[in-house]
Amino acid sequence: GQLVESGGGLVQTGGSLRLSCVASGIRFSVTAMDWYRQAPGKQREWVASIARGTTSYADSVKERFTISRDNAKNTVSLQMNSLKPEDTAVYYCRVSADRAYWGQGTQVTVSS
Repeated sequence: GQLVESGGGLVQTGGSLRLSCVASGIRFSVTAMDWYRQAPGKQREWVASIARGTTSYADSVKERFTISRDNAKNTVSLQMNSLKPEDTAVYYCRVSADRAYWGQGTQVTVSS
């Protein structure tokens, strides 16, 4: 299985970005899809999840980020609005099936 993220980039404070993650080659049923992020010098942290149609978010991104899933396209997306400098990180998608699969990450940089 393979995950490929896209959509990262440089944006000003208050701006928006949409991340996408396309899954391929995963032969088992996907139970959950998540986004994580890792800022420089910090541990990787959970951002959002979608499982069986239910979404959940870290407190730091609630009301600003929206996770969604397109089963037909094997894609999970993260719409990020009202971005802050503290959102700067490498963002990773994770898919849970027979095991956890991780993407390679996409850089998001929010300038102040």
